[in-house]
Amino acid sequence: MTVLSRRATLGAGLAIGAVGLGAAAPRKPRLVSLNPCLDGVLVEVADRDQIAALSHYARDPQQSSIAERAKSYPITYESAEEVIALRPDVVLSAAHSSPATRAALKRLGVRAELFKVPNSWTENQADIRRIAQAAGHVDRGEALIARIDRALAASAPPPGSRPLEALVFQPNGFAAGEGTLVDEMMKRAGFTNVASRYGLKKWGNVSLERLLADPPQVLLAGQARPDAPTWAERMLSHPALAKVSHRMTRATFPERLLYCGGPTLIDTAATLAAARRQVLKARA
Repeated sequence: MTVLSRRATLGAGLAIGAVGLGAAAPRKPRLVSLNPCLDGVLVEVADRDQIAALSHYARDPQQSSIAERAKSYPITYESAEEVIALRPDVVLSAAHSSPATRAALKRLGVRAELFKVPNSWTENQADIRRIAQAAGHVDRGEALIARIDRALAASAPPPGSRPLEALVFQPNGFAAGEGTLVDEMMKRAGFTNVASRYGLKKWGNVSLERLLADPPQVLLAGQARPDAPTWAERMLSHPALAKVSHRMTRATFPERLLYCGGPTLIDTAATLAAARRQVLKARA
């Protein structure tokens, strides 16, 4: 082999090696979530090995839509020590996440993405896209949005249907008013949210007395645990509610559907559509 041939062969080998190095996939970011609503999106858009930990709320069936699934994931209790020990590239947090933890992450230069409670599906889509981008899987964010859009379309009542007056009623009479994501979901499913009738703005409590004095057509009520340890929960099954059953149809709306968007909206849409069918059947 001539010197020229050897140089050509060596050059080709180096070129192939450079192509191989260039084609190597970059390291995927590791993420920690400190919020149950963010947990639900993260498990849909990130690879399993990218998720360093979810929030401890993720395993609570009262608050999380992924409680069973979350049992196989690590969790934290939101302390700075726990989160920093996991060496995440990105931490997903909410406005009410631990201020001390958020401050510690900032001091150490850990990237933290802060999310507010979305008040509309448009705002929630932006959140999904941010989380998918942080995980490096933009396409999965778009796929999740498309799934939710299909669920929302499927929950819509037939054109021309008359909206039903409804109120969300959770432990202690907690309700969602106008301008919330739940309010939008109710409207999309064929309900008119009458929370303002009881003096509510965005969020607040409706007393049992006011509810009984002026019941809505539909009560989208939470479910008390079997032992109902507090008055707040026992209120959901108060005997007085039965006295207005001829004027108000009660349908189930679990508390875990009240706060979160993302994939939770698929369950929210289906639950509201089922509630509407139940009411119409009862009135037929």
